[in-house]
Amino acid sequence: MGVHLTLLGTGTSQGVPVIACDCPVCTSKDARDQRLRASALFEVDGEHAAEGPKTFVVDTGPDFRQQMLRREVKSLDAVLFTHEHKDHVAGLDDIRAFNFRQKRDMDVYASMRVQEALHREFQYVFDANPYPGIPRVRLHDLDGGPLTIEGVEVVPLPARHYKLPVLGFRIGPISYITDANALDPETWARLEGTEILVLNALRKEKHISHFNLEEALHVIDRISPRSAYLTHISHLLGPHADVSTELPDGVFLGEDGLRLSAS
Repeated sequence: MGVHLTLLGTGTSQGVPVIACDCPVCTSKDARDQRLRASALFEVDGEHAAEGPKTFVVDTGPDFRQQMLRREVKSLDAVLFTHEHKDHVAGLDDIRAFNFRQKRDMDVYASMRVQEALHREFQYVFDANPYPGIPRVRLHDLDGGPLTIEGVEVVPLPARHYKLPVLGFRIGPISYITDANALDPETWARLEGTEILVLNALRKEKHISHFNLEEALHVIDRISPRSAYLTHISHLLGPHADVSTELPDGVFLGEDGLRLSAS
């Protein structure tokens, strides 16, 4: 089974550059320092070429439309939500394009708490008498263990974003965790054998709800993947070119559009 993960966005809730900021990162001409809000696209090769890959997007933030257009995503099987913060859910309305193209409701997987937030934030989507043309979604519970979506095993990775429970996801040998500063006990076991790990590293200074660079490197060292990529990066971490030279072997800064593959 070939599994691919594209980093659709590797920035924080403000993105990079930050509005009205004149720091060296926000004024950098290096395209790698331009980061949309954090999101990722899993693609899993089908058993037969005619089937095409199964595609799952992790989070639909404010840049979701731009990310889908930039990656030229033509089909989407499901949406997986890590948590309910605006920089991870705000673009849900734009799944309408896939409703129209695929002529079906979009399968959306989220914890019950996140589902309640979606009902609040997108009340019109769930109205008993919906307005014509609204997004059509079919909600599924993510409060349990591993599950199968379109024939693909998806393993939730429970973590903590300060006091807020959040989820990462593993498909095959690739694991993706963003917006976390602690992993739940069962997640360490679920990460065993991970070949490619994508993990958030907000900045160098300690933060109340995100791994900083030192903490992220400690997690990576414990999991010992073949390679690791950092995401949810703020302008405070430093320029891509400079930070890249400080990282240990096998650890890299993620960048928007980067596609990772394992089998």
